[in-house]
Amino acid sequence: EYSVVIEWHADEISWFVNYISDEGFINVIRNGGSDHIIAPSKRVSIHTKKGIVEGVFGWPAIHTRIGKEANLSPTKENIFIDVGAKNKEEVLKLGIQIGSVITYPDTFFILNKKYYVGRALDNRLGGFCIAEVARLLSENKVKLPYTLYLVNSVQEETGLRGAEMIAHTISPDCAIITDVAHDTSTPMIDKIAEGDFKCGAGPMLTIGPAVHNNLLKHIRSNADKNKIPYQMDAASRATGTDTDAFAYTKGGIPSALISLPLRYTHTTVEMVHKHDVENVIKLIYESILTLSPKFDFKYFK
Repeated sequence: EYSVVIEWHADEISWFVNYISDEGFINVIRNGGSDHIIAPSKRVSIHTKKGIVEGVFGWPAIHTRIGKEANLSPTKENIFIDVGAKNKEEVLKLGIQIGSVITYPDTFFILNKKYYVGRALDNRLGGFCIAEVARLLSENKVKLPYTLYLVNSVQEETGLRGAEMIAHTISPDCAIITDVAHDTSTPMIDKIAEGDFKCGAGPMLTIGPAVHNNLLKHIRSNADKNKIPYQMDAASRATGTDTDAFAYTKGGIPSALISLPLRYTHTTVEMVHKHDVENVIKLIYESILTLSPKFDFKYFK
């Protein structure tokens, strides 16, 4: 039976409790690509069996950073969490233990009526887009000539592991993945190295070894036909997304990547433009409508 996957990852970067000092301070290790630079002064939620324990990433006051410490910068080794405990025993009584997961409590909001802002928009917004595709299919009573799987994976942030397992389990004929990519129009990003991309200019379509050229051509033709703006991104080796897991599983699954341009990736103020969200939804929807079991993936006839 012919099958197509549209996929996003739903896991969120976080921290693990790694060490609790006798004085009651907590040191951490990464779970995914958590950015130590943004940690100082951030509030945190520590997840325990007893519920959420609140804390903060502490940082020495500027008045005390003098001499050789004047330019002290956050590293993953020196950032620490304070939960208001007087010692290690009190930390443990709160239910905190080695391996407890730590997230940020920052919430979603809309900026200037046109940007969605929040933590973990990488890649919750990909999930929203695919859910909207499902809604459109249902409302328009679409009957596709193949089986469509809507897949929500985890562990993308720690090595694309969920997508790899899913690709083996479903073994689809092709896969369209949605994720985020960098808006490079903000300060301190090298466009020559990273490419020139902007929020609001449309979905980003990747070309590279993990992307099947015929499937990419199909998506681009649907974008052109439906007047959906898009930006082209080049990936010299890996895309760094679940596309790589699908592309190189089970002898190779033809795969393509549709990305949302996003500002401030892996911070708590990730930003995407409303128009890009709308156009990612439309592009995925139109692309799967025009797929069929007769689609020709052969490069050479």
